[in-house]
Amino acid sequence: MTARHEAGRPSLVELTGVGKRYGNVIALRDITLQVNAGEITCVLGDNGAGKSTLIKIIAGLHRHDEGVFRVDGREVAFGSPREALEHGIATVYQDLAVVPLMPVWRNFFLGSEKRKGSGPLKRLDIGFMRGTAKEELLGMGIDLRDVDQPIGTLSGGERQCVAIARAVYFGAKILILDEPTAALGVKQAGVVLRYVVQARERGLGVVFISHNPHHAYPVGDRFLILKRGRSIGYHTKDEITLDELTAQMAGGAELDQLAHELESAGVKGAPELREEARDLGASD
Repeated sequence: MTARHEAGRPSLVELTGVGKRYGNVIALRDITLQVNAGEITCVLGDNGAGKSTLIKIIAGLHRHDEGVFRVDGREVAFGSPREALEHGIATVYQDLAVVPLMPVWRNFFLGSEKRKGSGPLKRLDIGFMRGTAKEELLGMGIDLRDVDQPIGTLSGGERQCVAIARAVYFGAKILILDEPTAALGVKQAGVVLRYVVQARERGLGVVFISHNPHHAYPVGDRFLILKRGRSIGYHTKDEITLDELTAQMAGGAELDQLAHELESAGVKGAPELREEARDLGASD
């Protein structure tokens, strides 16, 4: 438990022994996870590890089949994303739901537009939405030149940051970020990570989904490592180094086996791969 989490308070989100099946396919099995206020919990794993299924359970898209799912200490089983939102859980997906040609402020309030007046005179409160979007983005440290510019003109990192600020404004207590740095360059990834930390400093519990330990480790407080639907490690930051985290994710044994196959095929570079496997502790 880190210093940010107040002793005696229940976690914002807690999963204990959670599993999910799709027919005969086991997508998740025996997953335990905590998300506390003012902490970033990183969920790491390669494609097919079960990260998406875990997101869908927390976000209300799918119900879990096994184990216990608690929010603020109360057991829940969401039937829809709306239920999750009502409990303060907001998800920012990798393929952002934005309308590229609409201004930044319109996308900020998309689906939750503010209106003024009544009856036939009821209309969009453009001034309020424009000013609020500007103010909230500045509050997160995002200084856009003009909130009237189409959101499609922003960089991928800036669009991610707008989505994070939007979720915070609409009352999120738990923010789930689905691979927010996956399609970004080094500089833009750094921008997004800075705003992820901003969300934590504002007291949110953040679930940061990633396959890149070099992005997750600098900002994370807890680390859940998934492989084929199972947890192969769950650590607080003081329990694991970046090298150890990378080793658990990469799987030294798999690299060693690949190096052996490449050597048998006479492929150059196999010795270097075997050396890397040794560094990960797979070989004698």
